[in-house]
Amino acid sequence: MTAWKTRGLRGSELEELINRTNEEYREKKLALIQKIPTPITPVEFDKDSRTIKLAYFEQKSTVDYIGAVQGIPVCFDAKECAVDTFTLRNIHEHQVAFMKEFEEQGGISFFLIHYTEKNTFYYLTFRRLHEFWKRWESGGRRSFRYEETDDRYFITPTAGMFLPFLDAVQTDLDERSDS
Repeated sequence: MTAWKTRGLRGSELEELINRTNEEYREKKLALIQKIPTPITPVEFDKDSRTIKLAYFEQKSTVDYIGAVQGIPVCFDAKECAVDTFTLRNIHEHQVAFMKEFEEQGGISFFLIHYTEKNTFYYLTFRRLHEFWKRWESGGRRSFRYEETDDRYFITPTAGMFLPFLDAVQTDLDERSDS
């Protein structure tokens, strides 16, 4: 069991953008994607604010979101990065294994990364993540640099859509069909 202590609202803004985007996609019948809660067992509470101060994860989580886009199964995780180097320590081996199996079943797996200092959003394909992961396993860096990203996968918020990542999903699908 892993102990967890809250670090405030870390990641909650990104999660809120994704949740609101998913609601827009649902209303427009473009996608049906749900947030997957991570089961925890609370151990210690702050009685004044009625918040959890210490908890244990009941099981390893796989991904933050799962659903379907126009009949195509998708799963993804959301991460934040304050610097230009994204460490793979933010991604767990069991997540990579789950995403790999998900892809083997015909689904699409990816990460949505918010580079907070640049206020940019990036769609990291599972293929590209797997390349970085293999590089690390072969003795290379356990990270990737902002310069190693693919410009086609940056996401630009638009009027009426908080984080329109379906364009990146389409780019991902197009790239798969070209292979």
